[in-house]
Amino acid sequence: MVLMILRGLFILFCGATATLYAIKAFTDPEQGVWPIMFTLIGGVGFGGLIILIDSLTPKKKLSAVSGVFLGLIVGMLATFAMSKLMGFVYVIFPEIPMELREGIIVFVGVVCVFTAITMIMQTKDDFRFVIPYVEFSKQIRGTRPMLLDTSAIIDGRILDIVDTQVAQGPMIAPKFVIDELHTISDSADKLKRARGRRGLEIVAKLQNHNMVDLTIDDTETEGQNVDQKLIVLAQQTNARLVTTDFNLAKVAELRDVDVININVLADAMRPVVLPGEPLNVKVAKAGESPGQGVGYLEDGTMVVIEQGHGVIGKQVEVVVTSVLQTSVGRMIFARLGGADDIPTADGSRTAPPKSQSSPRPRPDQHRSRNP
Repeated sequence: MVLMILRGLFILFCGATATLYAIKAFTDPEQGVWPIMFTLIGGVGFGGLIILIDSLTPKKKLSAVSGVFLGLIVGMLATFAMSKLMGFVYVIFPEIPMELREGIIVFVGVVCVFTAITMIMQTKDDFRFVIPYVEFSKQIRGTRPMLLDTSAIIDGRILDIVDTQVAQGPMIAPKFVIDELHTISDSADKLKRARGRRGLEIVAKLQNHNMVDLTIDDTETEGQNVDQKLIVLAQQTNARLVTTDFNLAKVAELRDVDVININVLADAMRPVVLPGEPLNVKVAKAGESPGQGVGYLEDGTMVVIEQGHGVIGKQVEVVVTSVLQTSVGRMIFARLGGADDIPTADGSRTAPPKSQSSPRPRPDQHRSRNP
């Protein structure tokens, strides 16, 4: 409403100003009122044109406006300096007509202003101008915000992290991420639809959480897909990108964007398991290699047990042989321990459970006992 009033006052101001100057200029009674009317219509039309251009660009960025303004100033200063230099040329070549001199100055001015504006607009994100209260790149004071990816929201563990009061800084959920969640929630696939609705529920819970400040950012950023837009927005806001997408995390690191990978964070919080330590695990299924069994710890870590195929479905004691740690998870390799290397909880030693399959006979058992 206030904007509409300002636009109306601007048009009235343009018309009134044009009329006043027309009254002073056209003082001959024989000319009539038509020149004044044409001037009034021209002033109102010019004001309407400015309002039309303003309405066609509703989403303006302060960095773009500041860049154009500074470009005009730099271009005008450069034009003034070039006009002084051209004065020496006119002294050497006085035969240059005055009309041509003025045209050259106008042409040089247009070139300088255009070059200054385009140069500043193309390089405004690479360096900062030390001007009070003017920033070409948005600065975040205090704690750096966390920029939430679609995968991190759907994953849901970000809500558990907030509940632990470890993450209390501001969080940003871009509008294009919310739009992607809405698209997923309307999918024909039942699983995708459930994941999208879960993500929207997580966003609603984060908005109502008293330990974190979640902001829905409507900023339009460059990029062909959501991942590219997230990286650009993280660079503009100096935010840390929160995701579970391994590929997105790697691309963001290449673009010098700080990444919080929830999978890596979860791995860091798990208890440290060293080779030689005993574990109690239930063998759930057969492994990919012959004779292997696979079990899982309470936190979901996979345990690959050598020679564990014969004890599938049983709770057994194993000894850790090695641990494979990656950014997408952790895998533990173990073997069935013997009586000498598997301590129980009370300090005694127990032998490993026997396999349900019959043991193979030794080569010497096939020999005849007769001489």
